[in-house]
Amino acid sequence: MTVNSAAAQSSSAGPGRRRSTTAHALERAAFELFDRHGFEATTVGDIATAAGIGRRTFFRYFDSKNDVVWGDFDAHLRTMRERFARVPAGEPPLDALRTVVVEFNRFDPAQIPWHRDRMRLILGVPALQAHAALRYHAWRTVVADFAAERLGVPASDLVPGALAHAALGVAIAAYEYWLADDTRELPGILDEAFRNLAAGFRL
Repeated sequence: MTVNSAAAQSSSAGPGRRRSTTAHALERAAFELFDRHGFEATTVGDIATAAGIGRRTFFRYFDSKNDVVWGDFDAHLRTMRERFARVPAGEPPLDALRTVVVEFNRFDPAQIPWHRDRMRLILGVPALQAHAALRYHAWRTVVADFAAERLGVPASDLVPGALAHAALGVAIAAYEYWLADDTRELPGILDEAFRNLAAGFRL
């Protein structure tokens, strides 16, 4: 993994100056350590040291080592809600869902290896699975709220919840397929998977 120099630069503050960093630099430093030593063997202290800060400063950015892997997930969900809010009123819910999820997963080519590393950890590290359940619930809530609004029913009804669970399963399957096959691009895989969901998987 190639890690940019932001983390190294953050440790160059001279004597008497308060050391600082950014959430992005912390993520980069952490992922370099995860790649080198493994997720389990890397501690918060290791990440803080690599970023040139103390543990207390680390916790100003992230609540735990697990949260570093997800980055600013809440901000991503806010963006997802905003994209759903801009969907034209007449667009079928499943078409809208496919469009939003696919566009949400388009990345600059330079970011793709970084995103692969993130998803390999999220989907492959057992210690992250319980933590992932909380994030998945938040993602499903965004989808269920959109579906409920379009269907004119409460988000607690069966169909919005079922659609949200189905959408998450399809997205995870697409991610796993993408991680196993680096010859295809993620947006195309997601588009194909969600078209199959909309068609009821008439194979």
